Amino acid sequence: MKRITKIEANEKLQMTNKKLRVAAYARVSTDSREQLASLEAQKNHYEVYIKNNPDWEYIGLYYDEGLSGTNMAKRDGLLRMISDCEKGLIDFIIIKSISRFARNTTECLEAVRKLIKLKVFIYFEKEGINTGEMESELLLTIFSSLAESESVSISENETWAIQKRFQNGTFKIGYPPYGYKNVNGKMVIDEAEAEIVRFVFAECLSGKGCYMIAKALREKKVPTKKGGKWSSSGVKEILKNEKYKGDVLLQKTFTDSQFNRHYNRGEKPQYYVKDHHEAIISDGDYEAAQLIIDQRSKEKNIVTEDDKYLSRYPFSGKVICAECGATWKRRTHTSSKDKYYTYTCKTHLKDKSKCGQLFIRETDFEVAFINMMNKLIFSKKVLLQPLLNSLKSINQVSAFARINELEAALEQNFDQRQALTNLLSKQYIEPALYAKQNSELLAEAEELRKEKETLYRSVNGELENAEAVNRLLKHINDSIGFAEFDAEAFEAHVDHIVVYSRSEIGFMLKCGLNLKERL
Repeated sequence: MKRITKIEANEKLQMTNKKLRVAAYARVSTDSREQLASLEAQKNHYEVYIKNNPDWEYIGLYYDEGLSGTNMAKRDGLLRMISDCEKGLIDFIIIKSISRFARNTTECLEAVRKLIKLKVFIYFEKEGINTGEMESELLLTIFSSLAESESVSISENETWAIQKRFQNGTFKIGYPPYGYKNVNGKMVIDEAEAEIVRFVFAECLSGKGCYMIAKALREKKVPTKKGGKWSSSGVKEILKNEKYKGDVLLQKTFTDSQFNRHYNRGEKPQYYVKDHHEAIISDGDYEAAQLIIDQRSKEKNIVTEDDKYLSRYPFSGKVICAECGATWKRRTHTSSKDKYYTYTCKTHLKDKSKCGQLFIRETDFEVAFINMMNKLIFSKKVLLQPLLNSLKSINQVSAFARINELEAALEQNFDQRQALTNLLSKQYIEPALYAKQNSELLAEAEELRKEKETLYRSVNGELENAEAVNRLLKHINDSIGFAEFDAEAFEAHVDHIVVYSRSEIGFMLKCGLNLKERL
């Protein structure tokens, strides 16, 4: 009888020609102005770093948005990466530092051990630790413990320093409200924005509600501080903010021992500073506005619903008159035979001599959008794909590299300020020396932030346009043609419509293209 002996395969030989599948993990800012550029900068860094190793294959960058490292359960990007490791899609992970991975020792070790069981190892760049080396576990325990205690220490130092500044009235507002800006650490009036603040209070005192004031600001095309659109809650925040009369209420929020932020409803002391900075609104006008808001709430039982009526119809607020610049209003036309909806220029409605544009039926806009999308399906290879290739070919490698350098410098600057605060809290240095050195570090940090902001602005435009073109191409590739109006597609890809005449309009797409259509 034949006797068969199985000779096991040599796993090491099997792995000889197989590339290591490498992913990276990062945390990025929650600030929409910074997030896209920061993400691209880190993606570019890791892609170059990993692809330069001929034995590695770049899997991608997993990330979370500015979330605290103290709780893994809230970090979707990290959990998705671990899930992909369980599916066998990743062999190796690169992370900048242990503190970016976790500041909770128990969670850190549990996650690392789970990944080691899956034969997935992590390399922490800053500490130089590779979890694939068994002797690294002791180092990992030490460093993760340090990261956890550092998190607590930083929080305690910051709280101590902030409390001192609260008590002596020297606390600096890091992000001034609309109407103000920081100049050399002081809040000063931004006159252009201050005019809008005065307008808001004047409208309130004339009897208008927050919704009507927000609507007026949107019609005037006045952007919010972050470039968005005004809502009733945004207007109410201005009307309720004591900073506009020159005062400051400090410690409106606080962070608990688990690093969760809460509104201060009496759990912590608060400090009210009179005449902290130059006022935009007088005490009398501010107090009168509070009485009006409170009275209206009592009489009408007002419930804030920011955007309840802002997007009832797809074209609302998105049709712009080329003749006078005003937005167009939706109206109902009724005749003995028919009932239909139209859009009409608001200037024309008020005074026909100031704008001669006549109304356009809502269905005409819908048909024009259908035609435009169908044309894009047939012309994507000669219009959209070349545009996307052009945007992607813009060389931003040096900008991304500089962003990474600036972020590292800002992190180092922060660490230096924390160390300085720690020395002061233990009375190892004099307050005068602390103030001098801390002021120098803050000035340096401000210069670094300004340079980073400039770089972000320069690259964000191209990145956002490329992203918008990519979304449009994907939508078109998934469709064989449009037979009826798709409100979701319009919202996703069109920024606004420009009406040139009753027979011609232009769709301003979010990717920067202006496509004209005949009606």
